[in-house]
Amino acid sequence: MARRPEPDPTTWWERYGHRLEGPPVTTRPAPQAAPVLAEADVLHPRTERPRSGWRRTLHDLTGGRVNPGPGAAELARTALLARIRSPLPGSHRVAVMSVKGGVGKTTVAACLGLTLAEHRGDRAVVLDANPDAGTLADRLTGDPRVTVRDLLDDLDGVTTWTDVSRYTSLAGRLQVLSSEQDPASGEAFRRDEYERVCDLLGRYFNIVVTDSGTGLVHSAMEGTLARADSVVVVGAPTVDGAGRAGRTLDWLAAHGHGALARDAVVVLSCDRQSAEVDTGRIVEHFADRVRGVVQVPHDPHLATGGRIDPTRLRPATAVAFLELGALVADAFDARGR
Repeated sequence: MARRPEPDPTTWWERYGHRLEGPPVTTRPAPQAAPVLAEADVLHPRTERPRSGWRRTLHDLTGGRVNPGPGAAELARTALLARIRSPLPGSHRVAVMSVKGGVGKTTVAACLGLTLAEHRGDRAVVLDANPDAGTLADRLTGDPRVTVRDLLDDLDGVTTWTDVSRYTSLAGRLQVLSSEQDPASGEAFRRDEYERVCDLLGRYFNIVVTDSGTGLVHSAMEGTLARADSVVVVGAPTVDGAGRAGRTLDWLAAHGHGALARDAVVVLSCDRQSAEVDTGRIVEHFADRVRGVVQVPHDPHLATGGRIDPTRLRPATAVAFLELGALVADAFDARGR
């Protein structure tokens, strides 16, 4: 009898399944995202248009065919403006101070406020915290009728921006809050009052500049420093003016404000100057102690002591206040809140 063949150990699928699977599938890699075309990739390089001087005249006369570009001074000004416009998270409070009066402290506070308000898009206010009938409003608006004392009397009812604006006057884009103008009123501006006003202003303004008044030991100064994010110390390039600025820094360090002293900006107001004084040595001395030093040159418009019109400042004076504004704004990212 014939022998039966051994069973094939392979399965049906192993023998015939390939006929059903079809051709092998090829997997393509995922497509890569196309690069994004930026403006700089598609536009020809352009020389920036000059905005002043002979360069602008030449540009305009030739219809732009000849463009020498901005000069060094204009580029430097543009760089200062970029620093002034630094982002500010929250609010920043600047105290402008000096151990003694007569060195241009109120002028510096006013011009700093004007500079920051003019070149930024947020809200700025300058507050006169002088307990002895300060002159800040006289220098800026000539309207000191409504004062910080009025705001204090009505503080509980101030709940909106419109409410706050009833107690301020306007110099350009800068809001101004005047001090009490009657020395015989008998109501000194105390620490707790300053702190309440400053806290209120911080809810509605991004930048609060305080003209802190003469001296360092009055009650309002304690509140000013307790709330300050940075300080500007005003002096002069003279023996007594530089000495006052130095003593102000010493006082700050000795009274628990060493960080503010190290991070301060010193302004040397050059209304009073003498060839016998080595101004360079004074600048070097303060440059080793603080974050920055600015020299504000003598300016006939500021020297009158009258109302300040920024358009009448000499170019060098305007640049000095741009430098001051830039130095103040450099601290916004570090200390703003």
